Amino acid sequence: MSISIETVRVGKDYYLVNYGEVHEFTVTKATGYKDFLCKDLNSLEEFKLSELTAYGKGKDFEFYGIDD
Repeated sequence: MSISIETVRVGKDYYLVNYGEVHEFTVTKATGYKDFLCKDLNSLEEFKLSELTAYGKGKDFEFYGIDD
């Protein structure tokens, strides 16, 4: 079962699938209410978490924490 955006913590790693796109990232900074600055674990690209859900949540939406 997916976790809620409200349980996201700075410094933790997460896995998100939305509309067929898979993202693994670390949350680096809280930027506002339910929004965070993230760094992709593979490409090191930085983006806001809200950008991944800007067009809504698809039928395949999954959001999990990655255990260390």
